[in-house]
Amino acid sequence: MKELIKQLIGTRSNFVFLGEAGSGKSEIAINFAGYLARLEEKPVHFFDLDMTKPLFRSRDVIAQVEELGVIFHHEEQFYDAPTMVGGVNLLLKDEDSYVILDVGGSDIGARAVGGYAPKVNKDNTIVYYVLNAFRPWSGDIEHIDGTLSGILGVSHVRLGQIHMINNPNNGITTTKEEVLEGMDKMKELVSPYMELDFACVKEDLYADVKAEGVEKLLPIKLYLTYEWLQPGISAAPRPYCG
Repeated sequence: MKELIKQLIGTRSNFVFLGEAGSGKSEIAINFAGYLARLEEKPVHFFDLDMTKPLFRSRDVIAQVEELGVIFHHEEQFYDAPTMVGGVNLLLKDEDSYVILDVGGSDIGARAVGGYAPKVNKDNTIVYYVLNAFRPWSGDIEHIDGTLSGILGVSHVRLGQIHMINNPNNGITTTKEEVLEGMDKMKELVSPYMELDFACVKEDLYADVKAEGVEKLLPIKLYLTYEWLQPGISAAPRPYCG
């Protein structure tokens, strides 16, 4: 897996993860940070820049992320008042560190990266856009184009910086057949316009999907799941208090 990660990153040191809410970008960002940490080349800094109010945020699993050897940065918010975490600009220009920016969903969340656009648009940065065939906004090329255009418009990220990730994840019950179906669908939709850098799959399905000849496949551990769906936990769902 180290070989694949080194192939994907090349000489880049900054990695921004964008996508609609529910696309799986935070899960991928966390796992990607973990893979970078395993390279043992540079310190890995993870910034949770999610300023929206989704069900899951990477800051919910800070302890698990830090166990991967990753330095975690976030800023607590007072109710819905957005508060930006500091230190992003400084580390984006530090070639001796790897930096991960986990940005909030849709064009609303993508505004958070707009202030860093001059550095994000440099050659040492990859901006990953996560596509999930099981989400309605990735159902056809018109929805993909509309959502991506809105995100680029507010984030000021150049289209040339965008790299696509194929993430056919349908939750913890995702099957091998669904993964392969989702991969094929997204390739059919996107490949005529842009290359898909790599695909993601739940780690328990990795061997079976890899055996189908899928290249550039990244196994993903699911960190952001409902606590009542975790093994050994029988707690009832917590009421929504938002």
